[in-house]
Amino acid sequence: MTPVREGRIWEVRVLAVVTVTLVVFGIAAVYGASSIFAVENGGRGPEFALRQLVGASMGGVLLLLGRRLDYRIYCRNAWPILLAVCTMLLIPLLPFAHGIAPELNGARRWVRIGFVTLQPSELTKLAVVIWCAMLATKKGDRIREFKLGVLPFLTVLAPVALMILLEPDLSTTVLVLMVAGTVLFVAGARIGHFMLIGLVALPVLWHEITQVHYRLQRWLSFLSPGSDQLDTSWQINQSLTGIGSGRLFGVGFGEGLQKLGYLPHAYSDFIFSTIGEEWGFVGSTVILLLFTAFLVLGFRIARTAPDRFGTLLAAGITAMITITAVLHIAVTLGVIPTTGLPLPFMSYGRTNLVVSLFATGVLMNIGSQRESETVP
Repeated sequence: MTPVREGRIWEVRVLAVVTVTLVVFGIAAVYGASSIFAVENGGRGPEFALRQLVGASMGGVLLLLGRRLDYRIYCRNAWPILLAVCTMLLIPLLPFAHGIAPELNGARRWVRIGFVTLQPSELTKLAVVIWCAMLATKKGDRIREFKLGVLPFLTVLAPVALMILLEPDLSTTVLVLMVAGTVLFVAGARIGHFMLIGLVALPVLWHEITQVHYRLQRWLSFLSPGSDQLDTSWQINQSLTGIGSGRLFGVGFGEGLQKLGYLPHAYSDFIFSTIGEEWGFVGSTVILLLFTAFLVLGFRIARTAPDRFGTLLAAGITAMITITAVLHIAVTLGVIPTTGLPLPFMSYGRTNLVVSLFATGVLMNIGSQRESETVP
């Protein structure tokens, strides 16, 4: 019997098609949602779409790199990766670093390195997935214990989450912890431990919501959506109006009205609303099916990974992409309060796009290294 490794797995090829389709649709959606805004602000119509195309090109190169590099290299370098990202997270918090970490819209979430502007919190999501997968692999069955299993994770993740929270960025903080929790859950951590952590974190979450005015207003408008339609409920009401007006086939590409100043950030935080308006129920359903396919393919790859680290890394990457997508879509439909999270592969934002594409490349590498099969 000679061991033979299957070099090309069908899940990997379908995952590539799904990803490319989402990116192409995303560039089109960004153009449709941003062209008028760009012209009104002194730019050219396709400016945002061209920037997104540049991000897609960079991300495509990194996807190919992640596809070729053996994923086990990240296990050996998990600590340096996390420390490098934490250093970048620290820069916006420094009072003397405004030159490279300017304040935009009341927050310092971006770092300028030469001609490149990065959002460190986006890098943090993938770094945390890699680090959690590495440490959970080393912990083995001890992950089911609190003191020796879960507590070491909290010791490191708490400062990381705090740095993101201080930017301030509560939604990404919660997302990072959710993704880390997914990795630990797949690794075998006890549900009771998650419940205990949730109870401890609840007062902190309550404080962050009630003590920051715009967060409290978002929650109040979510709980009573029709109470203040001209102020805090404006975004969600316009989002629902846009999606509803799309009906079955949409009003037509580039013909949406919500982007005409009615719906802020129609090309980023509310891109799914634009899709619903211009592409209708059919277009929205296609996008939902593509993300569902990504979820299924990702967890199939995780289930058949060659080792425990591959399983946890694949599960974490899949969760990172799909949880973000679910939260974004839920916001546009008024199911949860407004968060400002992007729709992976589709919302305008090059850091998220590049990180998502590179992470997909890593996922594809895991899928291509399925456990060896034997043939006579």
